[in-house]
Amino acid sequence: QVQLVESGGGLVQPGGSLRLSCAASGSISSIYAMTWYRQAPGKQRELVAGSTSGGSTNYADSVKGRFTISRDNAKNTVYLQMNNLKPEDTAVYFCYAVIRENRGTIPRAYWGQGTQVTVSS
Repeated sequence: QVQLVESGGGLVQPGGSLRLSCAASGSISSIYAMTWYRQAPGKQRELVAGSTSGGSTNYADSVKGRFTISRDNAKNTVYLQMNNLKPEDTAVYFCYAVIRENRGTIPRAYWGQGTQVTVSS
């Protein structure tokens, strides 16, 4: 019932910027955490950035100082502002959220479908 939809990916030159969005929809009671992962070709999926409802954020070392995660609770949306992009940032970026449904007892984890980010000249 709950769905996560990412958007904002695309092709950008090295040093450029993109802003990804992840909107959660469905019978949502509470969103406890929203997180961004990425998976490059031939590599495992890795954590990029995350945020909690309490305002805590965390980032992978490789993106600290370049990426910023933020949330709009009114829209059930999390954003990932990506600046100074590098070719090694090329990957499919996935939204991952911990959400409790309206009639749910405990929170559950949900994945978005992913959005492609390609950094190339």
